[in-house]
Amino acid sequence: MPDHPEVPPTPSAVPAPAPALEVRGLWRRFGHKIAVSGIDLVVPAGSFYGLVGPNGAGKTTTLSMATGLLKPDFGTVLVHGRDLWAAPAEVKQLLGVLPDGVRLFDRLTGAQLITYAGLLHGLDRETVAARTADLLRAMALEADAKTLVVDYSAGMTKKVALACALVHAPRLLVLDEPFEAVDPVSAANIRDILTSYVGSGGTVIVSSHVMDLVQRMCDHVAVIAGGHVLAAGTVDEVRGDVSLEERFVDLVGGRVTGEGLAWLRTSSD
Repeated sequence: MPDHPEVPPTPSAVPAPAPALEVRGLWRRFGHKIAVSGIDLVVPAGSFYGLVGPNGAGKTTTLSMATGLLKPDFGTVLVHGRDLWAAPAEVKQLLGVLPDGVRLFDRLTGAQLITYAGLLHGLDRETVAARTADLLRAMALEADAKTLVVDYSAGMTKKVALACALVHAPRLLVLDEPFEAVDPVSAANIRDILTSYVGSGGTVIVSSHVMDLVQRMCDHVAVIAGGHVLAAGTVDEVRGDVSLEERFVDLVGGRVTGEGLAWLRTSSD
C-alpha cells in the first residue's frame, strides 16, 4: 500500500460563457454631431435584452455598429467573444439582424426573399426550402408567399424581414423596432417565436419605444439617451420599485406639460 492515500484531482472550474454581445467604448460622429459617445454594454448569452431610449438617443446607431452595418469611429464589438470588426464576414454568420427602415429586394416574392437570404448564408437548397416553408407559416405569410414584397403592407414587410433574419438560425438576434406596424395577433406570434428561441439557447436584443412590452418580454434592459448608457441590468434592477416607464422618464427627463395650449380646450357653448 502507498505511504500516502491518493488525493482526488481537483475538478477544474468551468469557464463562464462569453457574453453574446460586448460593446466597449463605442463612438460614432456624423459631421459635428456625436451620436454615440463611449457606450459600454454587456449582453449575457441566453438573455432577452431590451434597449430603450428617446428618439435620437443613439439606439439605432449603436445597433448598426454592433452588427457590422456601420463602422464605429472608435471602440470594440465582441460577438460571443469574437471581434466583429477584425473578422466581419465570419462573425456576421452568428448574427441575425432586422435593421430599422430595412430596404429589401422587394421585386422578389416573400418565399423568394427568404430563400435568397438562406442561400446567401450558405445553407443548402433543401434546408432553405424547409425553413422557408416553416417561417412563412410561423409569420402567417403562407397565403402571400408568391406575392411580390413591394406589394406587402408595412407589417407584412416587417415579418418577412424578420424571417430573413431567422432563416440561418443565428446565435444572436438583433431587432430594431420589430413590432412597429405589426398587428396585435402577429406581434403575439412573434413574441412566442422569440421567447422559444431564447429558451433554446439563443439571445435576443430588441429596441422598442413600448416600455410595457419590454417590461413584460425582456429579462435585461439598458436605457440609452444622448449617446450614453444611463442604466443597465436586469429589468428589476433598472426599474426598482416603479414601472419601467416611470424609471425611464426619471432617467431621461424632458417631460413637458400642456401649458400654453388652452386654445385646444373645447367649449360647452
